[in-house]
Amino acid sequence: MKRQFLSLSALSVLSGALVLGGGGAVSAASDAQWTETGSAQVDSLGSGQGLASRADGTLLYRGLTSIPLDLRIAGWGHIGDPDIANGYVFDAYQGSDTATSKMFAVTTPAGQRYQYVHQLDPGEKLNNSFATVSPDNQWLVSGEWGDQPRLQVFPAPLLNASTPATGGALAQAGQITLDRTVRDIQGCDFVTATRLLCASDDDSGTLFPRIRPLLQVDLERAVDGKAVTGHVTSLFALPQRSTCTGTAYEAEGVDYDTNTGTLRAEVVQPGICALATSVYSYQQVTG
Repeated sequence: MKRQFLSLSALSVLSGALVLGGGGAVSAASDAQWTETGSAQVDSLGSGQGLASRADGTLLYRGLTSIPLDLRIAGWGHIGDPDIANGYVFDAYQGSDTATSKMFAVTTPAGQRYQYVHQLDPGEKLNNSFATVSPDNQWLVSGEWGDQPRLQVFPAPLLNASTPATGGALAQAGQITLDRTVRDIQGCDFVTATRLLCASDDDSGTLFPRIRPLLQVDLERAVDGKAVTGHVTSLFALPQRSTCTGTAYEAEGVDYDTNTGTLRAEVVQPGICALATSVYSYQQVTG
């Protein structure tokens, strides 16, 4: 995700802002159709960076206030869109604008947290926008900010036996090379072993015809640690609805609940309404 969409202090002064959503609509693409089934509002400070569904159907949210004090003191000032796999919570952290590493924190079902630090490779950006784990629980996919031809792949800490059992260094595996450049990816989640859905904060309309598109990435095969290619399709534009004026929305995290088939995507509201983040829910249309 972005280095920081608003400072903690800037958001704090917006307390009391109210945001109301609009009506639902059906969105479609050539091979997938999703219909909006509802929306909710959450606090941007604690929930506006991402979300993940638990096995019991409840949701885990992440925001600026989700960063534990010890990690903030250590320089990890930004948290990205999380994921949950087999009861383990995966969080993506990034440091200052001069950082030479990025970090993934993994919290076990028992509540023990371990840190896995990746030293930046040549040409790699410091951004750590999200974490999503493959359905086989072996590979972690993440991404950088700006225009990118790829998604990054790492062994899933703790779940992949090649990683240290109590935290440590984390090296990249074979990347996902995309057949189209993507911009400002804020979050991705696996729908199947060979399909991801990703939220883009691109508001230019130059790479894809939709503003802040929800993108689909179809892989040539399941992620296995070796280089793999992905075909990118724009599915629909994320909603930009608010009682506040302005265009400074920000697409954030995305989650797909495999138990219910529910897709959720976050959009932070503009202006004084930025204290509230809208969470839009979708179900796939069949037939």
